Amino acid sequence: MSMMFDLFQSCTQAIRASVMIHRESQGDKEFHFQHWVRDRISETGHLFEEGGRNSYPDFRMVNMAEGYEVKGLAYPGRWLNYDSNSRVPTGFHNGRTIYYVFGRYPKLPDGNSYPVLDLVVCHGDFLNVTHEYEHENKAVRGFGSYGDILIRDRKMYVAPTPYGLLNGVAHHQTLILPVDIPIPHKIKKVGSIIRREVNELVVRYAFDLRNNQLTTERVPNPNAGREHLFYALRLKTGLDTLVTIRSEVPTEDGDTEA
Repeated sequence: MSMMFDLFQSCTQAIRASVMIHRESQGDKEFHFQHWVRDRISETGHLFEEGGRNSYPDFRMVNMAEGYEVKGLAYPGRWLNYDSNSRVPTGFHNGRTIYYVFGRYPKLPDGNSYPVLDLVVCHGDFLNVTHEYEHENKAVRGFGSYGDILIRDRKMYVAPTPYGLLNGVAHHQTLILPVDIPIPHKIKKVGSIIRREVNELVVRYAFDLRNNQLTTERVPNPNAGREHLFYALRLKTGLDTLVTIRSEVPTEDGDTEA
């Protein structure tokens, strides 16, 4: 049993019905879209728990092993990638399948109510298929002239969004799932996507405090070239606009990366 298709339908129908995001004030820069998604989960009738400010994922289902992480993106603005504070995206965490809900909204709305422009719900494996990595923050003592300064190694990960990885998702409502998940009758395919594992993996990095240089160590990936297949899906009442993987990933400054 999964809630994911019900949530996708609820979000899609709300966007089509012009159900607005409501922020409490202009100072609410983080939770307004998350609250919109929370209301859509409530509409499905499934029981869930909402995490705290720094918990992961944002919503955890009660009667099924699923979690939902929400990422709101201002548009125009930064929407090709996002900061993941101390958490690498993944499709499985703490016994739960993890889905990500990305939504874009106007960067400069003329009030405290505004629409969701488009939406992508994706399985976490589309962003990163590795499940084994365990994040930890570490610290180094003894820095500074008197040796009493501590350096905290608090990692932040910057991951691409589906908008940065795919063509054909802007201004639509799209679901990205591994091909082995059964698709209900109300859903149609609008694309097949392949993500291919890289030849080398970063396993170590070091920062030289004398010259501010960061170096990395890489090892061969035992799964190099392995292909992971996904379907792009929409409600059958949605448009048939084809979804494809980008051959080059644009960066926020307008450049592209192969």
